[in-house]
Amino acid sequence: VQLQAYGGGLVQPGGSLRLSCAASGFIFSSYFMYWIRKTPGKGFEWVAHINPTGDATTYADSVKGRFTISRDNAKNTLYLQMNNLKLHDTAAYYCAKDSVKDDYSGGYDYWGLGTELTVSS
Repeated sequence: VQLQAYGGGLVQPGGSLRLSCAASGFIFSSYFMYWIRKTPGKGFEWVAHINPTGDATTYADSVKGRFTISRDNAKNTLYLQMNNLKLHDTAAYYCAKDSVKDDYSGGYDYWGLGTELTVSS
């Protein structure tokens, strides 16, 4: 299993950015997928998840209305569109797969290398 997040960078407050995650080594279209983040000095925080078909999404309150998770199963790629970015969104962002095929467990068994987002003026 390989998960590689990319697309991070430096953004001003209020700006937008889209993260991507390339997945391989498993049947991408059969798994719930997650975005999680790790902020400096804090632990991992779940950001959002999406069902295998991409028609059901759930968000943390801290990002609801600003972030959009989506997926392209034909491209084995997960996305996170981030709008109206805030200072506290600064973090390393990771994509992760559910540990259970064709079902939601809330647990991740693989997450890839993260991509860094810095929100700063």
